[in-house]
Amino acid sequence: MNLLSSTSVFGFYTLVSRVLGYLRDILIAIFLGTSIYADAFFVAFRLPNTFRRLFAEGTFNAAFIPSYTEEKIKGKKSGKKFADEIFSLLLFFLILLIIIIEIFTPFLVYLIAPGFFENTEKFNLAIEFTRITFPFLLFVSLSSLLSGILNTNNKFAAAAAAPIILNIVLIFFLLISFYYNHSIAKSLSIGVTLAGILQFIILIIFTKSFYVPSIKFIFKFSKAIKNFFKKLLPSIFASGITQINILVGTIIASFQSGAVSYLYYADRVYQINLAIAGIAVGTVALPNLAKSIKLNDKFSTNQIQNKSIELSLLFSIPATFGLLIASNQIVNSLFGYGSFDISDVFYTSLAVTFFALGVPAFALIKVLSNFYFARNNTIVPFYISLLSMILNILISVSLFKKYGFIIIPIATSLSTWVAVITYFILLKGKSLIEFGNKLLSNFLKILIATMFMSLFLYFGLDYFEDKFEYSYKFKLIYLVIMIGLSTTIYLLIARLLGVLSLKNYNVK
Repeated sequence: MNLLSSTSVFGFYTLVSRVLGYLRDILIAIFLGTSIYADAFFVAFRLPNTFRRLFAEGTFNAAFIPSYTEEKIKGKKSGKKFADEIFSLLLFFLILLIIIIEIFTPFLVYLIAPGFFENTEKFNLAIEFTRITFPFLLFVSLSSLLSGILNTNNKFAAAAAAPIILNIVLIFFLLISFYYNHSIAKSLSIGVTLAGILQFIILIIFTKSFYVPSIKFIFKFSKAIKNFFKKLLPSIFASGITQINILVGTIIASFQSGAVSYLYYADRVYQINLAIAGIAVGTVALPNLAKSIKLNDKFSTNQIQNKSIELSLLFSIPATFGLLIASNQIVNSLFGYGSFDISDVFYTSLAVTFFALGVPAFALIKVLSNFYFARNNTIVPFYISLLSMILNILISVSLFKKYGFIIIPIATSLSTWVAVITYFILLKGKSLIEFGNKLLSNFLKILIATMFMSLFLYFGLDYFEDKFEYSYKFKLIYLVIMIGLSTTIYLLIARLLGVLSLKNYNVK
C-alpha cells in the first residue's frame, strides 16, 4: 500500500466536502451572521455534528476496524456475523437514545448551552432545531459502520465522499428557504436529517459487494461483541478529544453573546487541513497497521507508524503558518459579507489564530491514538484524553471571565499539545515505536519548504493589501489565488527536497 496515494484519494473527497462546507457557511454567514438564529442552529447542529465527526472521522472505526479485521481473518462468515451484530445493536440503541433525547431536549440544550437559558427566544429555538436535527445521529452512525467495512477492504473513496451529501443538501435547503422566504435556520435543521438518510442509502449501495446488513435480535453477547464495546466508549472519548474539547468550549462560550458563532466559524477554517493531516492519514493507516500488528510484523508496523507521523506533519505544519499569517484575510474573504460585519471578522480571526497553534497537535492526536487502537488498547488513549479534557476545562473556566471566549481556542490548543507530548513519551518508553533518522531529516525538509511558502504568503498578502479590504467584492478570488500559489510553492519545494514522493510513502 502507498500511504500517500491512499491518503490523497481520501483527502481529495474530504477536501471537496470541506470546500462545499465553506460555501454552506459563507451563505449562512451572509444570511444569518451571528444572530440568535445562527447561534441556535449552531448549538442544535453541534451535538449531532460532533457525533458525526466522532463516528465518521475515524473514532468509531478505531474500535471497529481492529475487531472486524480479527474476525475476518477467522473467515468471511465470522466477519459477517460480527458486523451484523454490531449493526443491529447500534440500530436498537440509537433509536432508543433518539426517543429519549426528543423527550428531554430542553434539558439537553440547557446542558450544552446554559447561557441560552436567560434568552427565552434563543433557548426555545435551540430546542426546536435540536429536535429536528438529532435523528441525523442514527443514520450517520450506521453509515460509519459501512465506511469501516469499506476502509477495511482498502476502499476509501466512497466513505470519504459520503459527507459531501450533507453540504449539498444544506446548500440546497438554504437557497430554497431564502428564495421562498422560509425560516432559514429551520430549513437547515430539516436538511441535516434528510442528508443523513441519503448518505446511509448511498453507502449501502457501495458496500453491498462486501457486506449487506442483516438485522438480528441478540439475546446473548459473544466474546467479540463484549470486547468491541469495552473498546468503543474509551475510543470515542480518546480519538474524538478535539471535538469533545470544542463541545466543552461551546458550552462555556454560550455565556458570551456571539461567541458560539465565532468559534463555529473559526473551527470551520482550520478543519479543512485537519481533514487531510489527521483524519485522512489516520483512517488510511489504521486497517494496515492493525493487520501488521496481528501478523506480528514489527518492521511493517514501525514503518507505517513513522510514515503516518511524517505525512501528518507534511500537511499540518504549513497549515499552521498559513493560518497564523493569513487568519484575518481568510475569515474576511470567506465570511465577511452581509450580516457578518467587521467586528465579527476580527473576533473570528483571533480565534483562528489560536486554533492554528494547535493544528499539528489536532492532526497528530488522530494518528498517535491509532498506534494504541490498532493494538486493541483503548485505555491508554482514554486516560490521555481525560487529562487533556480536564486541563482544557480548568484553563477555560478559570480564565473565561478575564479573557472571554478567546481563552477557549488557547486552552484547546494547549491541552491537545500536552496530550501529544504524553503520547510520544509513552510510545517511546514502552518501545512501541522507533523513530527513524529519515523522520527527523524529512521533518527539517518540511520546515524549509514551509519557510519559503510563508515568506511568499506574507509578502503576497502585503502586496495585495487593498484587495482584502472588507468592502472589496472580489477578495475571495484573491484569497484563492494566494492560497493556490503558496500551496504550489510548498509542494514544489517539498518535492525537490524529496519529502513529497510516492516512493517515500510505500509501506508493506
